[in-house]
Amino acid sequence: MKTKTVRIGDRVIGGGNPILIQSMTNTRTEDVEATVAQIRALTKAGCDIIRCTVPTMEAAEALTEIKKQITIPLVADIHFDYRLAIAAMEHGADKVRINPGNIGSSDRVRAVVDCAKERKIPIRVGVNSGSLEKDLLEKYGGVTAEALVESALKQTAIIENMGYDNLVISIKSSNVMMCAKAHELISKRTDHPLHVGITEAGTLYSGNLKSAIGLGIILYQGIGDTIRVSLTGDPLEEIRTAKFILRTLGLRKGGIEVVSCPTCGRTQIDLIHLANEVEKMTENYPLNLKVAVMGCVVNGPGEAREADLGIAGGKGEGLLIRRGEIIRKVPENQLLDALRDELEHWVDPEL
Repeated sequence: MKTKTVRIGDRVIGGGNPILIQSMTNTRTEDVEATVAQIRALTKAGCDIIRCTVPTMEAAEALTEIKKQITIPLVADIHFDYRLAIAAMEHGADKVRINPGNIGSSDRVRAVVDCAKERKIPIRVGVNSGSLEKDLLEKYGGVTAEALVESALKQTAIIENMGYDNLVISIKSSNVMMCAKAHELISKRTDHPLHVGITEAGTLYSGNLKSAIGLGIILYQGIGDTIRVSLTGDPLEEIRTAKFILRTLGLRKGGIEVVSCPTCGRTQIDLIHLANEVEKMTENYPLNLKVAVMGCVVNGPGEAREADLGIAGGKGEGLLIRRGEIIRKVPENQLLDALRDELEHWVDPEL
């Protein structure tokens, strides 16, 4: 869906630009050193935009120093206190996330909007299933996709009526199908860029599954300009999953795709361990390749030939295959190193 463009720091979203990956720090924002260290690690992993909570004035003031030490746009997450939103912008936030409904009076919302307008800082209007207004809960008989959409458009209109439309909208729910339906509905009623995700998705296992299903449904329809995978755990896992989802849907190139067989009784090497080691080893190579790790001589060689690089296992050994050609036979305990050597050659042919 074609949306308006919005500039966030030195990045642009909407208007057909590439979908950007977001995450959120879980450090105390007031702790500049810890927050910067986490943002740098997330940036290295592929995070494009970072959000930090700003619950105190000390946190707002810390943004000045944080901004000096990072290279990606910073979003300030604000709840309830309009003064924190203004302070965050004054201290360098590239975008603020608010829900006008919990900021307070129209005068307070206007103060935030006026500051954003003066500094040309976009506002992300965030609505989720836990923030719905009582009248909408009564109207729809609880939390529904329609209620989420009506709430988001209502909150957005508050800011638009104040003469500002430099906006991004997010509507999130932990209910995967409700979230998907809400995005389908809102995409037909606004051209503001949409930040999408399944909120409170859960732990690494369940959260990844719910995010992959929900984001897959939404993104496949051409809906979404930025994404966040919300996981209970290390934010680095959010980036890994987001990148994988985008690559799987053909929405982002770059990075090595590892494919591997599910193993069976024919497998005579420790394929499960090897496949996991290959996935870890290939994570940070700047190559757009497919690497196959196959377990036996029945389907292995054929499947591996369809990849750029491949391993086809035998009894305590494996074939190393490059673009359909068998390079050599390698003992099992040397397969990972042999594959690493091949990848290093792809990075630097002079090696």
